[in-house]
Amino acid sequence: MKQKMNIRILALVGITFLVGAFRILQTTGHTPMSNFTPIGAMALFGGAYFLQNSRAYLFPLLTLFMSDIVLMQTVYDGYGNGFLYEGWLWTYVAFGLMVFLGRNIIKKVNVKNVLLGGFLAGLTHFIIVDFGVWLGGGLDVTTGLPYTRDAAGLLKCYTLAIPFFKNMLAGNLIYGAILFGGYELAQLRFPVLRPAGL
Repeated sequence: MKQKMNIRILALVGITFLVGAFRILQTTGHTPMSNFTPIGAMALFGGAYFLQNSRAYLFPLLTLFMSDIVLMQTVYDGYGNGFLYEGWLWTYVAFGLMVFLGRNIIKKVNVKNVLLGGFLAGLTHFIIVDFGVWLGGGLDVTTGLPYTRDAAGLLKCYTLAIPFFKNMLAGNLIYGAILFGGYELAQLRFPVLRPAGL
């Protein structure tokens, strides 16, 4: 029983870290496909499959952190202030909530729950992270000036972030289908990957 649990945990940790590595390999800077990554789906996946709360949050957030450090020292060198980027706290709060969504919405893995989780995770990221951009004095790319500190500035920040929201949503849904579908099929083929008692 313990060996079965260890193999399952190792498989889940391995998948989580592979997603982080894939994020690093596919990121090429600010492009029209920015935010189209598997990292949001990975947060949902970790939330849904790790049985212990500590692991459900630890491994996805650790993977995000490690991949952020690598990207900030390579692809985004010059954009940050040390190891991470400005506003990183907002991103990590959003990802913590995405893990929470995975734990609470995808208790039973099926198409409806994965789609709902993917959509809500994208929306959560959009609302929290872009609020942080606005609150932190982020620059309006159309003017080169910080967003105004009023409802119009916040609305403009959200409006300009819609393409990134669409990419995040697409990444959550496509990579979510791959991660959840792949792991469900793997559990059928390799019963040792199922939770104990199933």
